[in-house]
Amino acid sequence: MTRPPFPAGRAAVIAGVGGYVPPTVVTNNDLVARLDTSDEWIRTRTGIVSRHVVTPGTATSDLAVEAGRRALKSAEDSQVDAVVLATTTPDRPCPATAPAVATRLGLSGVPAFDVAAVCTGFLYALAVGAGFLACGLADRVLVIASDAFTTIIDPADRSTAVIFADGAGAVVLRAGSADEPGALGSVVLGSDGELSDLITVPAGGSRQRSAGTPPQPGDEFFHMNGRATYRHAVERMTAASLRSLATAGWRLEDVDRFAAHQANARILGAVAERLGIGPERQLTNIEHVGNTGGASIPLLLAQSVADGSLAAGHRLLLTAFGGGLAWGAATLTWPEF
Repeated sequence: MTRPPFPAGRAAVIAGVGGYVPPTVVTNNDLVARLDTSDEWIRTRTGIVSRHVVTPGTATSDLAVEAGRRALKSAEDSQVDAVVLATTTPDRPCPATAPAVATRLGLSGVPAFDVAAVCTGFLYALAVGAGFLACGLADRVLVIASDAFTTIIDPADRSTAVIFADGAGAVVLRAGSADEPGALGSVVLGSDGELSDLITVPAGGSRQRSAGTPPQPGDEFFHMNGRATYRHAVERMTAASLRSLATAGWRLEDVDRFAAHQANARILGAVAERLGIGPERQLTNIEHVGNTGGASIPLLLAQSVADGSLAAGHRLLLTAFGGGLAWGAATLTWPEF
């Protein structure tokens, strides 16, 4: 699905951004002590040196609340009309995590719900929030992506334990006009359920429970077919990016900053190379943050604003890929807060 830019008069405009990572840091050397790997192996294959992880007692909602609070502060307004939370690691299977997050932010009573699209979750949630604004259901929406991915990772699985980490990011959307800075432009979303087994947690859902047999050892953890995922991630993010640019009427040379889901350095490099976007235009934080799932893009945006690599007026291309399979891309010009 491709969503063209909103018509003049009712567009979704980014009015604030915030990010949060838990304080505990795990370095590659910390992982080497318990995994059959090395710092060089991890750096070469993922581009990651360290990552932030939750400690016992900290859940996805805790990360989401802090990121949401920072986004609201950035927007200089503590009130919104709806909260959309993208997550793969909800606090509990039932109920949704978003209502508890909204209440803790002083937003009790507003509609709040979860969106599940794994690492593409933020773009899906962004589109949902924009839809609320476009049809007049809300004037301001808080969109949060939060994942405590290490809670579903097998600590003994070298292929995933070195990549995934925890964090949250959020943006405040307000109703505005399509021609102002910060307005969400062309949105592209897609999925392919035939490949759902490439990225999955086999146990815990109704499929496994209704089978009447206990899960196999390790099925409660996140599983990923790395090689196939790499190929599809590169192809889907590249194609979605080109479609989004075409719909927006942008050329590749018009892109000032490229913010891709921080999956791993190899995927990021391959997508950027196919698009012809050099390192000077790429936003990245994977080296010290790792793959934070759905939180990846908004956390990257928040940190890039803080360090000055993303500034008002930059024409921005976003893209992501994750389980489902699901993918997406979007364009906007970054506003001044």
